[in-house]
Amino acid sequence: MIHLEEELNVLKQETMNMWQLVIQQLQKTEEALINFDKDLASEVIANERRVNAMELKIDNDCENAFALLNPVAVDLRFVLAILKINNNLERTGDIAEGIAKFISQAKNPFETQLLEITRVREMYMHSIEMLKDILIAFDTENTKLARTLFRRDEMIDEINRNANSILVDYISKYPESTEQALNILSAIRKLERVGDQAKNIAEEIIFYVEAKVLKHTKKGLLEG
Repeated sequence: MIHLEEELNVLKQETMNMWQLVIQQLQKTEEALINFDKDLASEVIANERRVNAMELKIDNDCENAFALLNPVAVDLRFVLAILKINNNLERTGDIAEGIAKFISQAKNPFETQLLEITRVREMYMHSIEMLKDILIAFDTENTKLARTLFRRDEMIDEINRNANSILVDYISKYPESTEQALNILSAIRKLERVGDQAKNIAEEIIFYVEAKVLKHTKKGLLEG
C-alpha cells in the first residue's frame, strides 16, 4: 500500500511539472506575440519536445501502475484521470507551439489595433488563469473550483464567436493587413481550444474525486 501511494505521488508530481511547463509555453507565446519576439517563439517551438517527452513518460508510468500496482477504487480513477489529463496537456502544448509558429513566420510586428479589437490578450488571460486554477483544483482535489471552469470558458467562447465579423471588417478597411488578421484569427481559434482542454481536465478531476462522469451531461457540469 505504501509503495502504491509513493508511486501515485510521483505520478501526480510529474503531471504537475508538465502542467507548469505548458502554462509557461502559453505565457511565452503571448509575450512573443505582443513584443514580436521571434527568439522567444523559437524557444516555445523547441520546448515542445520537452512537453512530448513528459507526456510519454507519464503514459509509461500510468501503464506500469496498471500492470504492477493493481490500483482500485479512487486510486484506479486517479490513474485513469491522469492518462486523459496528460493527453489534454500535450494538446495544449501543441496549441502553444502552433501559435509560436505563426509568430516565427510573420514578416512584421502585429498591429496594436488588431490585437486590441480582437481581444486576443484578454483571451490569453482567461486561458492561462483557467489552466492555473484547474492545476490548483487538481493538487487540492477541489471539485468546486473545477466546476467554475465550465462557466468561465464561456468568456473565451464569446471572444472566439465575435472574431470573424471583427476581422472581416478590419480586412475591408486595411486589406494590406489580411495576412496578419488571418494569423490572429488562427491564434484565437487555437486559444478557444485551450478552454476546451481545461474543461476536459475539470471533468477528469471530478471523475476521480467524486466518481461522477460528466461527459455529455450539461446539467451535471454545474451540480455540486
